[in-house]
Amino acid sequence: MSMHTALTRRGILAAGVVSLAAPALAQPAWPAGRSIEVIVGFAPGGGTDVMVRALAQFLPAELPGANFVVSNRPGAGGETAYAALQGARPDGYTLGTINTPGYVALGVQRRVRYDRAQIRLIARLVDDPSAFVVHRDSPFRTLKDVVEAAKRRPGTISVGSSGIGTDDHLGLTLFEAASGAEFIHAPFAGAGPVRNAVLGKQIDIAGLNLGEIGMLGQENPLLRAIAGMGERRWELMPDVPTFREEGYDVQMSSERGIGAPHGIPDEIAKRLEDAIAKVIATPEWAEKVRQLELAMSFLRGAEWEAQMPAQLARYQGIWQRTPWQ
Repeated sequence: MSMHTALTRRGILAAGVVSLAAPALAQPAWPAGRSIEVIVGFAPGGGTDVMVRALAQFLPAELPGANFVVSNRPGAGGETAYAALQGARPDGYTLGTINTPGYVALGVQRRVRYDRAQIRLIARLVDDPSAFVVHRDSPFRTLKDVVEAAKRRPGTISVGSSGIGTDDHLGLTLFEAASGAEFIHAPFAGAGPVRNAVLGKQIDIAGLNLGEIGMLGQENPLLRAIAGMGERRWELMPDVPTFREEGYDVQMSSERGIGAPHGIPDEIAKRLEDAIAKVIATPEWAEKVRQLELAMSFLRGAEWEAQMPAQLARYQGIWQRTPWQ
């Protein structure tokens, strides 16, 4: 073989390698300046919507080129959004908010249009105690007042929630069992509409999370919390007693985080998880948390997923004792 022929063959081989590598090199790295949709299963204005819109402002600093677009798809206690998330392409350009207990509890009460095995949890951000909230003009000052009124006038006092199977609804179910009182359950499409309904005195009590009231620091707020369903009092509202302190063994909260279609590439899922972890460690995020009254409680996706079997068992137990409808 002549030297010229050898060099020619090497050149052809090298060109072949380049041509084979070219398509891979031509693929832009995620997020590549494309819009990333984040599906929210509740109406605008609630705790989940507020959380994800704030996060969407901070994440591009850790994910250059990312542009997050929030899409509200309320319905069926979050089921509509979970079904849309499961059916999306697992390419990192569609994410969704995850809310427990609904994410787990909806499948306990009925057949749902999504399979949790087809959704990958990325991170939990918030664990916010459920609460009973009233208008400042309400005669109810304590849970005892609420129970006494409900027993005097059974089935006349209304309690709003973010939907059937949500934490507000399950908390109400547990409270009815613990107190022996009966209430009218009024489901809405999210916490925003529930808050508006109690502000407009269309319902007697709002089932809201403490971080959704949005009136901390106001001199004469229009809403006040009677009691919260957390294990202990929330440090931002130390004057609000727990249901257990008031004599009712009721504990419930709303976890809020981010998920993706199950087949999302591991490297993208990890970049998202790491980016969220970096954002929430910044002083700027701490200030935003204070402004928005977010009850932060960060967990990485795998840690959060590991809690789901115990949550499922708990909601199955509640369903067996006091089925919610």
